Amino acid sequence: MDTTAPVEALDASFDIVARQDAAEQALGALRSDVDEVKSRLEKVSRAAARPVLEGAAAASPELKGFVDGYLRLGRETQLKSVSGAVAADGGYAVPREIDALIAAQLKAISPIRAIAQVVQTGTAGYRKLITSGGSASGWVSEVAARPETTTPKFNEIAPPMGELYANPAASQAMLDDADFDLEGWLANEIAAEFARAEGAAFVNGTGTNQPKGFLSSATSNAADAARPFGTLQFIVSGNATAFDTAPELKLIDLVHSLRSGHRQGACFVMNSKTLAAVRKFKAADGSFLWQAGVMEGQPARLLGYPVVEAEDMPDVGANAFPIAFGNFKAGYLIAERKSTTILRDPFTNKPFVNFYATRRVGGQVLDSDAIKLLKIST
Repeated sequence: MDTTAPVEALDASFDIVARQDAAEQALGALRSDVDEVKSRLEKVSRAAARPVLEGAAAASPELKGFVDGYLRLGRETQLKSVSGAVAADGGYAVPREIDALIAAQLKAISPIRAIAQVVQTGTAGYRKLITSGGSASGWVSEVAARPETTTPKFNEIAPPMGELYANPAASQAMLDDADFDLEGWLANEIAAEFARAEGAAFVNGTGTNQPKGFLSSATSNAADAARPFGTLQFIVSGNATAFDTAPELKLIDLVHSLRSGHRQGACFVMNSKTLAAVRKFKAADGSFLWQAGVMEGQPARLLGYPVVEAEDMPDVGANAFPIAFGNFKAGYLIAERKSTTILRDPFTNKPFVNFYATRRVGGQVLDSDAIKLLKIST
């Protein structure tokens, strides 16, 4: 009996079943791919809907590559288009959009930076020559000899610099969330840490691996022409431990110890505790020396000059300098390297990812005639 035909028919039926199974598996894989593509498209659309950085019309390719490639996923290959990559320095230069956002927030929350002179440098150091005394001159007749005048003295300003760093951390789940505004969060965290550290250094910094604060400069009660360059003048309060019985008179002396040219743009600097005491001072006619801003956005004034609150200024106490008055644009110099660098570190603090941000910042008194101090002393 010939069984060839039934066997072939049976094999064909098995082949049909196998093909159906293969087709169903392929269809399932295709559906999975479609779902993944839909998920990615939704994430892209949500990311595109996030507001762009302030002042930027749209996110640049450098910013998108840096944030989505390097910061979120750690792909260093995404940095090939970022200008100023400096891996040898321990990090990568952030795109200018994030750097600008950090700088804007620093100026807004760092009190001394907001009133001082800030210069950007391309290297770690900065030097500037300042003349003191000026050139001598004189009057002569039409045919009289012209004697040689004295040469002005030059003083070199080289602000001590240090590495300012911040090390905020985010969980991997936060980074994986497409709705998480990573660039805004990172700029806020870095700016807050930088502002806290540099605010203290610009006032009381030692000058060793950090800026030299203006209160760390030499001081004297001698007038401008009699003091060495770099020495700040102080006016005494008249009381060994507090303000005198007529503190408004000492504040007037403090204001007018500054030359008239520097008084244009001058301001008071003190902490909130000292400010609470100063706001209670009254003139002889009973009026308060403190004047609140009459318009929104206008600073309050003391004797007609703005008041800047810097919490790192000392409290009122024996031999302390609780109040500074001066033109800080002319009197204090802040030098900083132009770019902030960031190193992504997913290993040190698992499951968090640390972002180690660094910036070179320096500072020093520029013109010691432009800043005056009130000293609690007799």
